[in-house]
Formats: sequence, C-alpha cells, structure tokens
Amino acid sequence: MSGTSEGQRASAGTAPGTPAAPVTERHTAAPAENGPAGTDSTPTGSARTDSTPTGPGGGDAGSIASELRDYRAAFNAATLPMGVVDGRGHVVRANEALGGLLGTPAAVLAGRQACELLDLATDDRTWHAYREVLLGRRSRFRCTRRLKHPDGRSLWAEITVVPMTGASASESARVLLTVADVSDRRELQERLRHLQMHDPVTRLPNRTLFFERLASTLETPPYQDDSLPPRQHARIGLCYLDLDGFKAINDTLGHRTGDRLLAAVAARLTDCAENDASRNAGGSRLVARLGGDEFAILVEDSAGTQELTDLARSVLAALQQPFDLAGQRLSVSASIGVVERTAAGTSPTGLMQAADTTLYWAKADGRARWTLFDPERNAHRMTRQSLSSTLRPAVERGEFTLEYQPLVGMADGVLRGVEALVRWNHPQFGVLPPNRFVQIAEEDGSIVQLGRWVLRTACRQARRWQLDHPDEPPLFISVNVAVRQVWDSDLVADVAQILAETELAPGLLQLELTESAVMGSGGRPLRALQALSDMGVRIAIDDFGTGYSNLAYLSRLPVSVLKLDGAFVKGFRYEDGTHPSPADETIVEAMVQLAHRLGLTVTAECVETAGQAERLRRIGCDTGQGWLYSRAVAPEQIAGLIGSRPLEG
Repeated sequence: MSGTSEGQRASAGTAPGTPAAPVTERHTAAPAENGPAGTDSTPTGSARTDSTPTGPGGGDAGSIASELRDYRAAFNAATLPMGVVDGRGHVVRANEALGGLLGTPAAVLAGRQACELLDLATDDRTWHAYREVLLGRRSRFRCTRRLKHPDGRSLWAEITVVPMTGASASESARVLLTVADVSDRRELQERLRHLQMHDPVTRLPNRTLFFERLASTLETPPYQDDSLPPRQHARIGLCYLDLDGFKAINDTLGHRTGDRLLAAVAARLTDCAENDASRNAGGSRLVARLGGDEFAILVEDSAGTQELTDLARSVLAALQQPFDLAGQRLSVSASIGVVERTAAGTSPTGLMQAADTTLYWAKADGRARWTLFDPERNAHRMTRQSLSSTLRPAVERGEFTLEYQPLVGMADGVLRGVEALVRWNHPQFGVLPPNRFVQIAEEDGSIVQLGRWVLRTACRQARRWQLDHPDEPPLFISVNVAVRQVWDSDLVADVAQILAETELAPGLLQLELTESAVMGSGGRPLRALQALSDMGVRIAIDDFGTGYSNLAYLSRLPVSVLKLDGAFVKGFRYEDGTHPSPADETIVEAMVQLAHRLGLTVTAECVETAGQAERLRRIGCDTGQGWLYSRAVAPEQIAGLIGSRPLEG
C-alpha cells in the first residue's frame, strides 16, 4: 500500500498536481506530397492505433485513476485502523477503523498530532524512535501502547509506523501508521505468564516471581524519594520459613494430603500478611512458595525489626492451630528466619543468604521458632566457613606451629613432661588457638592430616630435647588425639612409623582423648587403644569428670592417666576472696583415690594458685598443669626449664 494514497510521482520538470499531457502514437495519415490522392499513406502492414491518452509509465490514465480509487476505497474500508502522517507528525488522512478505535470521526482526525492520539510521547525512547521514522532515518518503528476505548474499556494496541514511497521530491515525506488491537493476545500472554509465575498447588507466586519482585523492589524501592521521612527511606524485611516435619506427612499420608496441607498453610500465611498490612502502613506484602515446604513473606518498606518479629510470631501462632483436611486432623510447626535491614546496599542474593542462614539457626536452636538475623553470629559463621575452606591448604603451607605447656610433679615441682598445643598462624586472622579450628577440622576430616603433623612434630621435638639434655630425665610428650583420627586413619601404624622415624621411646609418648570419645568405645577404637597401650604408649583421658565419669568402665580400658577437668580444680581457690567449694574438694579426693586404686595416675588441669596446688598435693594428685607453672610457650623456653629449679608458684 506504499504510496497509493498519494498518487504517482510527477514527471521530472512537472509541478506537483499538474496533470501530465496525454501521449499518443504518431499518425502517418497526413497525405504525402507526392503520394496518390485518396490513398492511405500508412505503410502496408502497419497497425493504426487509437489516440487514447496514456499515463507517464505508458499505462492507461483511466486505469490509473480507477486503481487509485480502488486503493482509497480499500484504505477507508479496511478493518485495520490506519492513517497517513506527514513529516511533522500531523495526520493527513485516517480510515474509518482508526476513527472508530479513537472514538472520533476519521475526517476530524486530519491535522491532529498522531503522537497525542496514540500516546507516543510519554517516554523518551518511544518518542525518539517515532521521530527517527518521521525524519527518514529509520525504516520501521513498532511499539505497544495501552489505549482507552470509547466504550470505557482499556485495550492494548500494537502501533507500527513505516515510511511511504511514491511521493515526488517536492512532497514532504509521509509515513503509514497502523494500529492493531492485540488485547486478546496480550491477555493470553498474561494468563500464560500467570501460570508460569504461580505455584499450581497453593496459587501463590512462585520462586521466579518472588525473585523478580525482590529485585525490582531493591532496584526501584518506593522509598527512594528524598522528600519522604527517614523511616520510609530504605528498609525491607523478609520472613523465610520452612515447615517442620512436612516430609514425614508426605511420606506417610501421601502427596495429595501433603498438597492440601501446603494449600492450607498458604491461606493462613496470606491472612497473616494481610492482617500485618492492615496494622502497619507502608509497602505491600508478597507471600510466595519458593519450593517444597519453603515459603517467604516479603515486606516492602518495613517499619523496622519489631514489625517483622510480630509477623513471625503471628505466623507461628497461626500454623500451630490444627489443620482439618478431608477428615484428617494434622498439626504442623515451622521454623522462621527473620531478616530486616536497610535496602541501600542490599542485593537479592545477600538478603536470601542472610534469610537462609537465619532459618538454619532457627532449626538448629530447636525448631518451631523464629530467629532474627544476628550480624555478629553471621560474622562468626563466615569466619568459620573461611577457616574450613583454607584449613587443608594451611597444613601444606606450614601455617601451623606447636607450643608446649609444662606438666609438673605435684610433690616436688619438677618438670615431668609437656603437652603439645597447636596454633594456627592465619594470614588474615592472626594466631588462632585450638578451640577456633580443631572442631572444624574434625567435622571436615582434615583433623587426620593435621593430627599426623602434630604427632610427628611433637615427637621430633621431644627427641631433640632428650638429645640436647642427655644428663636429665627425658620429658614425656602429651599429644591430643581426636576420635575421628582413630576411625578414619590407621592411628596405630601412624604412631609406630613416627616413633621409628624420630627414635622416641614409646613410653615417652602420651596420647590424650576426651572422656566422651573413650567411654563406650568398642570395636576398632578399642582395639586401636589396646594396640597402642601394648606398644608402650600411655593413654590419658582428658577433661575427666565432664562426661560419663564411669570409673568402673575405666577398668576395661587401656588407660594410664586421668586428667581432671579444670572446673573441679577451680573449686580449690582460696585467694582473691573466692570461696572454695567443699563439694568439689570431696569429689576430686574421691576420684583421685579411686584412680590410684585402679593403677592410674592423676593430672590436675588449670592450676592457677599456690593454694590450689597445695590442696591438690595433699589429696594425692600426681602432676599439675596450669598458669601457676607456665603458659604454653615456644620449644626454646621449654629447653630452658629442663633441669632447672622446681616450677612452684
């Protein structure tokens, strides 16, 4: 249809609008001067033509006019709304369909700005593209606009603008504008999007829509306006919850019952969110099912932590009420992670990580509760994660060192041995004591590698002291062993190999295991302990008195030494106005006497004062360890203590 409403281009040199002169084939009928009178001078065989006018292209002018009328009739009768627009954006001609769409007679539309009629100037991007087509710098433009129909309903229109060809050089450029009603297609797309973005079981927004909404909220929050009060300037909240024990319901009662329960839970969550919105002014609430039995309630423009914790409480209370589903009465609880913070600097990933961490805390703390995000607790978790990820390489890089704390004879104050204590010289966190990383090493299995290094280093150091002080009684070395080392490695073979490498006598090695790890040992651990004892290695129970304290069971274990937990020794303090605990003294005295009758020696930990040392000596403790004698020190300082005067504070 390009150019049909404007006619054919004029011939060169002809003013626009001037009809072209009719052109005919030449007649040769004029009598020739020398031709015979009364005869036709047309050569034989030549066809004589009629003098019918033709168009510029050699066509029939009448046919061109008829074709033009047909084109205009088609333009006016077309059901597709169309209009011709000049280079300045004015409507030159509109068909009846466009007039009907806009509720204005087509003739009245002439001269009106097309951009105003079709809302093309409301955003800069659309306006710029439209102008580019008008100016001939763009070949096509298409956009979708929501228009108001004369009957009051809204409709979605797809507007296309293309340049028209066929105008003369002196005519201004024109464009053809078409408007297609795509409301049905748009409605179908929205229905498909709704199905795509909503959970079919609960009819709540699904994970995809939730994250889309969350990202949109953080990018363009309703409280970015600087004129708003500070409370409304940058806050967002999230309750992230997980149903406790839902898997058991699914497994025992079937997925159909599980789906009904999820739908009922969704309804109660929606009620809680709506009630919260009615009590607190601000942004909207979005309840979504993120998958499985996980739900989230997003609170835009939250009023603060109190609002979120109140919402979490109401959710717990609502879910604790029994559910009646198809004749079955079910009870369910939930664990909720609550996060509330400023929106500035918050990303969707960061917010969800915090919520997921807090939900984990709620479950770890006992379930059926809500837990508020704690930055300090999270920082500890992040540090723990960082340590876990770098622990194995740290052993290979040689970042660990050993310090040694003296074990002193209670009767004479003479140094008898030392306990090896590992330290981590972390490049980021500095020197870390064992309680910061040993549990992590036990959980991820790196304790086997680390423990083997500690054992070898300690035995090598003990042998070096022995060689450097041949005239002094050799010190025994005490090394802590985790129960996982007994299970996950061949501890007996490791000890035998290291003793052979370092040439340290087995009797100078003492391995310490915690009471909870030793008690109840059977199978492989018990066989390993027995093999080590048969080798001559001493086995000590560390922190005795905090676990089972089963002295009868000790008779069946290859144990040589009991190390009393420091909690009992602290009851012996008389200094600084501290009142001693007679009960602790009685318990310790009884344990020492029973241990001696079983042939065990006793070491008291955490000896800090001379008064404690004196009382422990009187009740029969064999060795003592604590700050009264020395803190854990470098091996060079231990060398200076060998053969010196008694270590008595």
